[in-house]
Amino acid sequence: MISFKNVTKMYDGNIGLEDANIDIEDGDFVFLVGPSGAGKSTFIRLILKEIEADAGEIKVGKFNVTEMSNRQIPQLRRRIGIVFQDFRLLPKKTVFENVAFAMEILHKRRRTIKRRVPEVLRLVGIEDKAKRYPQELSAGEQQRVAIARAIINNPRVLIADEPTGNLDPITADGIMQLLDEINATGTTVVMVTHAKDIVDKMNKRVVAIESGHIVRDEFGQYGYEEKGKFNDEEVFGE
Repeated sequence: MISFKNVTKMYDGNIGLEDANIDIEDGDFVFLVGPSGAGKSTFIRLILKEIEADAGEIKVGKFNVTEMSNRQIPQLRRRIGIVFQDFRLLPKKTVFENVAFAMEILHKRRRTIKRRVPEVLRLVGIEDKAKRYPQELSAGEQQRVAIARAIINNPRVLIADEPTGNLDPITADGIMQLLDEINATGTTVVMVTHAKDIVDKMNKRVVAIESGHIVRDEFGQYGYEEKGKFNDEEVFGE
């Protein structure tokens, strides 16, 4: 689904990502961890073609990202859903309208929107909040709206950038359960996080980036395996 082959990105002589090689298969759930400035944002921005790689090859599904034209970028991004730490909901639109907006910009038919939005609100557990505005919701509910908006167009990949960063532990657990359920439907999930407790509980694949280099790619608690474990300060930036 996502493939990096010898990918390098430099910023004015500083390493953003260097000689990165990774394959994320269709349906994987991957945690992307590392200290601030390690290269996590560069990794995500390269997937979205917000920036250009200086060397190497990036593929996302059928798209060769490094060779695609600017005209093709919207086609790529329609297949990728994104969830942010700060929700980014439209304050003057209801829950229904916030989620529907992601379909409207793709010129979906109104009857399709009216059918699809309630389905997705039900999936994320907020079908009873459809007429509420963002400021009337809890932080956890707002994040569920953001997730609904991200998956409304059936993306092949869901990128979650610190989706639990503003949430209390119980609410964060609920969001992680929801992301796990979405992943179980076949959606590939790539989640950027600093939350060691979440990585521990989920027991998924963990890719760690440090100083622009992929330094770990393992499964388990914090990346535990027989051959060793992550250094928490090195990987999580604490």
